[in-house]
Amino acid sequence: MRKLNIGLSDEQRQGVVELLNCDLADSYLLLIKTKKYHWDVIGPQFRTLHKLWEEHYEALTENIDSIAERVRMLGGYPIGTAEGFLKVATIREHAGSVPTATEMVARLVEDHEQIIRNLREHIDQCSDSFHDEGTADFLTGLMEQHEEMAWMLRSFIEGEALASDGSNQNANVKTPVGV
Repeated sequence: MRKLNIGLSDEQRQGVVELLNCDLADSYLLLIKTKKYHWDVIGPQFRTLHKLWEEHYEALTENIDSIAERVRMLGGYPIGTAEGFLKVATIREHAGSVPTATEMVARLVEDHEQIIRNLREHIDQCSDSFHDEGTADFLTGLMEQHEEMAWMLRSFIEGEALASDGSNQNANVKTPVGV
């Protein structure tokens, strides 16, 4: 078998593969959580959230495949088991709970923001430590997608306090002195 010769040492490639496998694990858990919330959501925003999460899990599915393929391009093997994902993921499941629609959104925002922070770190490591600008660029694209998804979800939560005329319903609430 011919040795991979793409201008990165085995150590550099292995370092990048480890980062990518962490990103893969987080993406997979986020996909599972997004699908579960898509199935479980109820309430007045059902249709809106059901459709939004369908868009998100479809994008996440494509991203997961791209991450796994990037691992293979670098001569590594992607994690492919639930056990493996759970070992390296930085986001956590919330097994056994069915939160309200707003709590679902808030949890997904937290997860997207965690992934964004990880990706920022991984982009820097790919460039600075492993000199793999291709993967750094790839991860930048993923980060931008997560930033957009997090923004959409945050906008949903922020919009709950708005009245139909666009004013903030909480603006007239007085905070007691000394609080």
